[in-house]
Amino acid sequence: MLVLVCYDVFTDTPAGRRRLRRVARTCQDHGVRVQYSVFECTVDPAQWTVLRASLIGLIEPRTDSLRFYLLGSQARHKVEHIGVRTPTDLDEPLIL
Repeated sequence: MLVLVCYDVFTDTPAGRRRLRRVARTCQDHGVRVQYSVFECTVDPAQWTVLRASLIGLIEPRTDSLRFYLLGSQARHKVEHIGVRTPTDLDEPLIL
């Protein structure tokens, strides 16, 4: 299924900047950055459980926020992108 993960981490302190890096790294392990604090993650139910729990464990709920949009398995075909940074299509082969 396709999950859109959006986050806002309070970065006025060194601990906040560290949390931001950890949240971004966790999202990168599961998906593709489509905007600065937005990731498209294609995950199965088990991966989704791990990703969600990991991110909830990283943030400080009093100052940070997470939003998860569960878009389903057919959502990728309904996404329209305009502008720079064309997102990587995870359904296609990747050449590194």
